[in-house]
Amino acid sequence: MSLLTKEQLRGFIKENNLQTVPDIYNALKELFKETLQEMLEAELATNLGYEKYEKKDKETTNSRNGYSQKTVKTQFGEMELNIPRDREGEFEPIIVPKHKRDISGIEEKIISLYARGMSTRDIHEQIKDIYGIEVSAEMVSKITDRIIPEIRELQSRPLEKIYPFIFMDAIHYKVRTENHIINKAAYIVLGITIEGTKDILGIWIGENETSRFWLGVLNELKNRGVEDVLIFSVDGLSGLKEAIEATFPKAEIQRCIIHQLRNCFKYVSYKHLKEFSKDFKAVYQAASEEIARDKFEEVKKKWQSSYPFAIKSWENNWEVLIPFYKFPEEIRKIMYTTNIIEGFHRQLRKVTKSKAIFPNDESLEKMLFLVAKNVMKKWTQRYKNWDMVLNQLMIMYPERVEKFIR
Repeated sequence: MSLLTKEQLRGFIKENNLQTVPDIYNALKELFKETLQEMLEAELATNLGYEKYEKKDKETTNSRNGYSQKTVKTQFGEMELNIPRDREGEFEPIIVPKHKRDISGIEEKIISLYARGMSTRDIHEQIKDIYGIEVSAEMVSKITDRIIPEIRELQSRPLEKIYPFIFMDAIHYKVRTENHIINKAAYIVLGITIEGTKDILGIWIGENETSRFWLGVLNELKNRGVEDVLIFSVDGLSGLKEAIEATFPKAEIQRCIIHQLRNCFKYVSYKHLKEFSKDFKAVYQAASEEIARDKFEEVKKKWQSSYPFAIKSWENNWEVLIPFYKFPEEIRKIMYTTNIIEGFHRQLRKVTKSKAIFPNDESLEKMLFLVAKNVMKKWTQRYKNWDMVLNQLMIMYPERVEKFIR
């Protein structure tokens, strides 16, 4: 439905001598300003109960008390408004709220651009080009700081009592700290709920991964309501196994097979990688641990003399590589790799790739949170074949699972 008739539009064009796109923009800007001004007058009239200059209908001791000038930011750039006042100071405009100088929705746009990985300089230039508004890097930082309470809320919100699967991994970034560039890790904890949906349970920024650090993270999960975890799927993060055993002693700990392969590949000559990888495929695709051990002995016999460190890597980690053999195929597919969390990492890298160095931990935390928030909005479907997976888990862990089924 058109707001104006064709005759009214033609009159508007003729009256304002509109000939170019900038002419249209300037006319609409002036119209927008006049409309805002009129709405402010109407708000005050409603608040006082009588129109301007019509005091015969007045039923209040309050009255108009001139104007105060206010510069506001709008979609049409900055403009000066005359904000009407009342003598008793009761009037609080809705269309242009007190203490608010930005009515363009520009803050949401800045946060959206920041969430896409744009630098503060790029955001400054884009906002200036589109809206004619100057937004400094400091202002961008202050605006994005407004999501910090939301980050704290996410990091402290109550969690489910049980998670059949939890995945833990780290992604690394360069962060400026006290005039030095330091490699820091963002430690991600991703859970699959009893309903089969994915959730980011938390993101922690740190320098060193130790059993003490992971113990703090896992105790934090417990304090937020997690009572049981059936299976942890992890990379070879230092100190993690000990921390899990201390906090969730009943949980299975499965090291990611793909990470294990990548780690031992660094000891193998490129010319043998394909053959070496194919031989180990027979190990991790074996039907049982017993068969896997036999296959491993065959691989060991073939490659021990050429690549002893690669073989030793498997022997040293065997206890955390074999838990998945006791599970059916549907559960194996979920637990023996950290693909699910690496998929999330790809989303993070897509946004953060333009940021070679983060100015501080907080700027990194803000960007990761915004990406996580956008990704989690898309996680609406249950994990594939979840009914079958859950039934298998209920048979294998009847007492631990059934009491949490709603």
